[in-house]
Amino acid sequence: MSINSLLSAIDKIELETSTKEWFDSLDDRKKEEAEFHDFSHDEDTALENKKFYTTTKVSTDYITNWLIDNTKDKVFLDYACGNGKHNVLVAKNGAKYSIGIDISPVSVENARKLAAKNNVVDNTRFFVGDCENTGMPDNCIDVVLCAGVLHHMDLNNVYPELKRIMKPGGKLLAVEALNYNPIIRMYRMRTPEMRTEWEKHHILDLEDVRLGQKYFELTSIKFWHMFSFLSAFLRKIPVLFSLSLGLFNFMDSVFTKIPLVRRMAWQFTFVFENNKQ
Repeated sequence: MSINSLLSAIDKIELETSTKEWFDSLDDRKKEEAEFHDFSHDEDTALENKKFYTTTKVSTDYITNWLIDNTKDKVFLDYACGNGKHNVLVAKNGAKYSIGIDISPVSVENARKLAAKNNVVDNTRFFVGDCENTGMPDNCIDVVLCAGVLHHMDLNNVYPELKRIMKPGGKLLAVEALNYNPIIRMYRMRTPEMRTEWEKHHILDLEDVRLGQKYFELTSIKFWHMFSFLSAFLRKIPVLFSLSLGLFNFMDSVFTKIPLVRRMAWQFTFVFENNKQ
């Protein structure tokens, strides 16, 4: 499929999703997701858990390098793109075309502004849509990123939809929180204002990966941040933050390689390839 044909298909999707009737047709779960993520972009509503993301450079570098290595001359889709930072990254590093879909109109508008600021408007496109039913053509995407989004959705709908729109041999990188650590689970339950009700009860585990293997070949799985996130509590003391993060990153590099023990990690990543018939 040519880029022009794909963009024409997205034009039709945008006409549909711009209507009040389309939004009204969404179920309550999806409406809540759209409204929550519109709200979460408000500068006055910074969420407390963002402090933990100051400790994730190791996994962030992995994601950045994976995207740059795998999207050159490819059609890329950020599945629930948020503010579009990954779209801009690959657009500036050789992607043929970089597409973002999100159910939040505020996210999509922010992504368009970011693309304009970085002079990549000509090879990026963002649109409001339902990730579980994108409306995109079959076999149109080479590489997909699902970064912190799968736990917002019904995987029984997501995996077949992703398989449908991905080209044969296409690759998908997923970045998700992991649902085994009891302390982290307790924290999620005690901070309901930071997430939707669906999200709280659908953090991923390895059963969700196995469900995906019905549709895709699993080619990589990595576990991240068993200890390093604890450095967030020292972030206001730069010397102690730096020293503790170095130590905890080293501990992570050891313990996240131990079967069963690594399930206590905060996050994990996995790569699917669309090789199954």
